[in-house]
Parts: sequence; C-alpha cells; structure tokens
Amino acid sequence: MAKEWVLNIATNRWGLNKKRSVGPVSQWIREVSPRTIDEWQEAYLKRLRDFLKIEKQLDIAPDDYLTDLGKRLYIKISEVLQSEIESIQEADCIEYIFNLVIQRTFEGYRNEIKTIYGQLEKLIGHPVQPAPDEWDRLFNVDFFISVGNYYIGIQIKPITYDHLPEVHKWKEWTRKSHQKFRKKYGGDVFIVFSAKQNGKKVIVNPDVVDAIRNEISRLQSL
Repeated sequence: MAKEWVLNIATNRWGLNKKRSVGPVSQWIREVSPRTIDEWQEAYLKRLRDFLKIEKQLDIAPDDYLTDLGKRLYIKISEVLQSEIESIQEADCIEYIFNLVIQRTFEGYRNEIKTIYGQLEKLIGHPVQPAPDEWDRLFNVDFFISVGNYYIGIQIKPITYDHLPEVHKWKEWTRKSHQKFRKKYGGDVFIVFSAKQNGKKVIVNPDVVDAIRNEISRLQSL
C-alpha cells in the first residue's frame, strides 16, 4: 500500500497519467465497452498507437512507449523525489504542520467569509462593510450595514450541511451579544450560514436576505 501511494503521488505530480501522456483513456474505454480486460488491452494499445503517431509524432510500439513511461516514473521517484526527501529537515516538518492547521485553515475560513460577503452585498443591493475588530469580540459581528444613524450587524458562519440541524444552537450562543449590539446601534444582527454546494460556497439560509432587507426598510422609516 505504501509503495502504491508513492507511485500514485509521483504519477500525478508529473502528469504521466494525463491525456497528453496516455491518451483520453476514460473516453476510449466507454467507446470500446470491453467485456474483458484482454479485450480492453488490445483495443487500448491499438488506439494508443494511432494517438502516438498523430498527437506526438512518434513511430513507436505502444508496449515500448508504456515501458518508457514507467522508466521515467522510476527516475522521478529514485532521483527527484529521493533528493527532495533528503533535503527535508525536522524544522521543515514542524513549520509545515503549524502552517497547515493554523495559517492555511484560517486563510480558507476567511476566504469563505469574503466570498459570502460579496454574494450578500449583491443580493441586498446595499453596501456591507467590515466591522471593527472590537465588534467581533464584543458582539460577534463580522460586517455591518449603515442605515442613517443606525447599524445592522452581520455574522457569517461557515458550516457543513451536517451541521444544519444545529444552527439554532449557534443562534442561542450568540443571542446575548447580538442583543447588546441592537441596544447600542439600533439594528438587528443577522447570522448568515454558508456551506459548500457543488464546489461553490453558498448561503444556506437564503431567507436571511429578505430579513436584512426588511430591517433596512424599518430603520430607514425611523
């Protein structure tokens, strides 16, 4: 298993399994619809021969070409990877772990918040501004909307879909701090929950958009 893991990493890193190296394999096997592995191997090697002549201008037997790819993979592992591994020090590993679990996680979290913030501003059609740092500590507010002499607070909370049934707990945890914000600045605080859907970050409680619009209208009428 460990050997296969190394082979997989190196193969992917240098693109030896990409279309440019071995042809459109996924497309070919669907076109062939082989019933046995031998049938697939025969069909693949035939198509690879044509691919090499047309795309790579190589007049070489498919078996020899695949053997050459394997030899190239071995060189990458035995020379390049080996050299890189030997250059890694203990300090490098410690720094990497700290960066991975602290810095990169934080950056990903903040990027998600910024993405949702941009969507929200577009949906409500009103400027949304980053809140002062002290508002985060005192009121659990990340952004705010200015309406005359009043402010509406926005807290963006990235979650996973597994956490959806528990969002009421987060609202309860922050209820008191959000009440303090309303008492001081006049506007409500709204929690915008976000999650990834089909690889994109989306607002999972879209009803909050109308609630924010209504709060803007209420404050404008005061």
